[in-house]
Amino acid sequence: MLSERQRMILNAIVDDYIRSAEPVGSRSISKRADVAFSPATIRNEMADLEELGLLEQPHTSAGRVPSIKGYRYYVDHLIKVEGLGERDMLKIRSFFAEKMILWEEVIGHAATILSQLTNYTSIVLGPETFQATLKHFQLVPINDTSAVAIIVTSTGHVEHRIVSIPEGIGMDDIQKIVNLLNDKLSGIPFIKVKSVLHSEIGKELSRIVESCEQIVNVLEKTLADNAEPKVYTSGATNILTQPEFKDIGKVKSILDMLDETPMLLRLFQSVPNGIQVRIGTENALEAINQCSLITATFSFEGQSLGSIGILGPTRMDYVKVLSLLDFLSKDMALWYAKQHK
Repeated sequence: MLSERQRMILNAIVDDYIRSAEPVGSRSISKRADVAFSPATIRNEMADLEELGLLEQPHTSAGRVPSIKGYRYYVDHLIKVEGLGERDMLKIRSFFAEKMILWEEVIGHAATILSQLTNYTSIVLGPETFQATLKHFQLVPINDTSAVAIIVTSTGHVEHRIVSIPEGIGMDDIQKIVNLLNDKLSGIPFIKVKSVLHSEIGKELSRIVESCEQIVNVLEKTLADNAEPKVYTSGATNILTQPEFKDIGKVKSILDMLDETPMLLRLFQSVPNGIQVRIGTENALEAINQCSLITATFSFEGQSLGSIGILGPTRMDYVKVLSLLDFLSKDMALWYAKQHK
């Protein structure tokens, strides 16, 4: 348990280090208006905080910097999430004032505005695979050999694709196929669509059309991509502007990770509802064990709509990022609710 003085000094050190990226000394802390202790007193408390594992001294003659444990204490016990500044609030409000019809547009724009407002890297995930289901399917013939497949998901996503129609399948057959799919697949998670297509639907399709195997393969290919989670990133190169990341090898491993969807999904595994902060080695991937990742989930009527993440150095402006994520995730859920009244 830290004393009130130790809490005040730790808070001041973390704040100063976040702002300057330079080790913090007792003299600079003593000059702060909110700290009324002498440099000697502060030095003694800093030594005790170091013994507790909350501070580190990178060089013998240098000041101290927060450790992972120190940042964790700061996030859990010292910071107060504040309301957004008027400038940031106006930017987000103007973002939602834009005419966006598709949920994917909202997600993509959210990633961009977060990276701009924080100067960190933003990662936004669409709805989780096991929760996204087929709401409606339609095939609109273009000619004898092709049609437009229209796929509407439970999350409001609408997909249009050109598909090939096997020879010998007419308009009546297409309508029967569409009716069957809407009857059997509506409400089925996309991750299960393949197995259902090849089992009970496949059997019923064989009674409708002769080229059953061909049409099943077309439908599988058409619907399969919707089983892949949609991941949007923005500001990947913002990591290059942080003084901690001058090591090219370290930066490359982070940028490589941001290019790999499976790797990004691992970052969001077991993310609970609400906001979560993972600092340094608390993250699952070694590539970002010198970074912090703050994630927030957003939902509507108990249904998960996706997750937002901000990736930056452990010397992250936690107060600003937490305030932004809290505000933006709520606004995204409100936008979705208005579209689905």
